[in-house]
Amino acid sequence: MNLPTIKFCPGTLSEGFETYSATCLRKVFYGKSVSHILRMPSPQKSDAALSVFLENMKRISLSGFQTKLSFLLDKNMLRLTREGEQGTHILKPIPSLLSNAKEVPANEHLTMQIASQIYGINTADNALIFFNDGVPAYITRRFDVKNFEDKSKWGQEDLASLAGKTTFMSHEKYDYSYEEIGILLQKYVPAWRVEIEKYFSLVVFNFLFSNGDAHLKNFSLIETQHGDFKLSPAYDLINTKLHVEDSHFALKKGLFADDYKSEDYKKNNHPSKVDFITFAKRIGVMPSRIDKLLLKYLERKTAVETMVQNSYLSAKSKRGYVLMYNTNLNYLLAK
Repeated sequence: MNLPTIKFCPGTLSEGFETYSATCLRKVFYGKSVSHILRMPSPQKSDAALSVFLENMKRISLSGFQTKLSFLLDKNMLRLTREGEQGTHILKPIPSLLSNAKEVPANEHLTMQIASQIYGINTADNALIFFNDGVPAYITRRFDVKNFEDKSKWGQEDLASLAGKTTFMSHEKYDYSYEEIGILLQKYVPAWRVEIEKYFSLVVFNFLFSNGDAHLKNFSLIETQHGDFKLSPAYDLINTKLHVEDSHFALKKGLFADDYKSEDYKKNNHPSKVDFITFAKRIGVMPSRIDKLLLKYLERKTAVETMVQNSYLSAKSKRGYVLMYNTNLNYLLAK
């Protein structure tokens, strides 16, 4: 076995841990003493494991370019769900058909932790985990599962459904604009004034951290205790440019429903602060709130770079991640 050396919590990326910290165990694993090593080999190195995983995939109703496996906690041990069981966690092994694929779990984990810890974005609780041959995977706790004991679920609706993009045409989830998503939130979310600020922050984050796959299915509404809906915790946040040549925005129309671009955008071929201010106004963010919402993205450079260094990315990928972040930050800082 080639198990990794652990110096930072594989959940929170805090220094001084050889396994999950108490904070990670509480958030991701219901406070159970779960090991960061799974009791099974990775599908990359075991045909038997691959066969079992392929069977499990038939029982999980989630889409995306990555393999998603359904796991649950059985006492203190994570295991694959069996037929008829409701999973509590989703595990994503290293995907195939992507450049630099082995870095995908660490990339998604890092990006999600930056969103949550540094910018205060409500995200699905998550961690890195390792197969017993040392291969990493990304694991996240299902936020649609209400209760660990009976595993009942909250209602959830992704924005592709609300936008009427429900055929099996894979390109449909990209045929929209972020402004139009904002209009949908106004229509379907009673407390949209609160949720629209969260949505605006998430769109800025995705730009800043080169998430070029923030399509309609990667935004959802989740049922509340009162029976209405709000924006779900963020999920599938990842720097896609570490793996593919990507544009700034996943949605084909970009930020706006029409062809609007600021003069800076037209001249330099990238959005700047003025574009995001205009976007915020168009989706209903109160003008007095816009600068405050943007300020945190312009100030926390040192914290971001420290977390990148604490991550499980390779040295080369860390350099690339920081370079892309600094490039986009400079776009946002431009007057």
